[in-house]
Formats: sequence, structure tokens, C-alpha cells
Amino acid sequence: MKYKISLFLLLTTVLFSCQNENEKRLAENAKEAKKKEAIFNNINKGWTFLDEPINEISESQLNSWTEWREFNKEIGEKPRKTIGAFQKKSAAISKKAMALNNNIPAQFNQPQIKSRISILITKIKMLDLFIHLSTIPDDKVVFLIQEINKELISLERQMDKIVEKAKIPKEQGEEDFLRMLDTTRAIPSSAPPLDKNIPKVE
Repeated sequence: MKYKISLFLLLTTVLFSCQNENEKRLAENAKEAKKKEAIFNNINKGWTFLDEPINEISESQLNSWTEWREFNKEIGEKPRKTIGAFQKKSAAISKKAMALNNNIPAQFNQPQIKSRISILITKIKMLDLFIHLSTIPDDKVVFLIQEINKELISLERQMDKIVEKAKIPKEQGEEDFLRMLDTTRAIPSSAPPLDKNIPKVE
């Protein structure tokens, strides 16, 4: 009889501890789901890229740059429903951003444009890295989206400056003068280097 009572007590204890463990696990799962939902909502709210050119002038000049058009199309499409969708989109944006170094139109193939593209790519890669972490720092993701938008504005403004500058008519002879300057910079000085030991003749 004692054996049956102790067995009954043991079974009751095991069942009670299992029930507590299940309740604990369910509470943790609910907490985790709530946390993930908050992260998703924050990223979903902050995921707004500037996908429209800020000036019509550069827009008309950029029509021939396929990589730029594809990049803008990619950032213009907002993912829906899951964090996984945002992760896939981030990877796709990163891939399109890397391609911006290819086939830059001759007019924009300048150091100030290339440096801005490099900064833009770096920030997009950081975004892709953060959004793929096991615990996503959603505030950093949203902050990086804002930073990427700033870089896009900076890049487009630089393009506009180049377009505007190209429209300014050159004065007569300016073209020849600039060509001559480039030529003289390219030719090394033919004069022998000065010997510091030879005294100067006053």
C-alpha cells in the first residue's frame, strides 16, 4: 500500500513538473513571438527608401544606366509579411548596389561619384549584415535605412551638379587651355634636379 501511495505521489510530482515546464516554455515562446513581432513592425515601419530621382535632369541622363535603374527598382519594392522577406530583399538590394560600379555613364564616371557609390555600398552591406543576425538590432536597421537615404540624396545631388556644370557654356579658348594644362601636367620636368651642395650665385 505504501508502495502504491509513494508511486502515486511520484507520478503526481512528475506530471505537475511537466505541466509547469510546458507552461514555462509556452510563456517563453509567447514572449519570443511578441519580441519578433515588435522587431518586424519596427523594420516594416522604417523600411522606406528614396527610389525616385530628386531632379529630372539627372533622371533623363540616367536612363541609359541599366544598373542604376535596376537598383532603384529593387529598393522601390517593399517586402511584406515576414522578416525572411526583408532578409531576402536586403540581399537583393546589396547585389544590385554592388553592380552600380559597372557601366557608369562617362559623364558620371568621376571620383566624386565613385566615392559616393562606395559609401552607399558599404552602408547597404551593413544593413544586409544586421538584418541577417540571429537577434536583429531593429533600431540599427532603421537607422541604416535613413543613412542609405542620405547617401542616395548626396549621390543624386552630385550627379545634378555634374549635369548643371556641363550645361554652362565654355568661353572661347577655354577648351584649349584646359587641354594644355593636362598636357603640361603629364610631361615630367626635363630640368636636372638641383644639387644642394652647389652654392647659389646671387
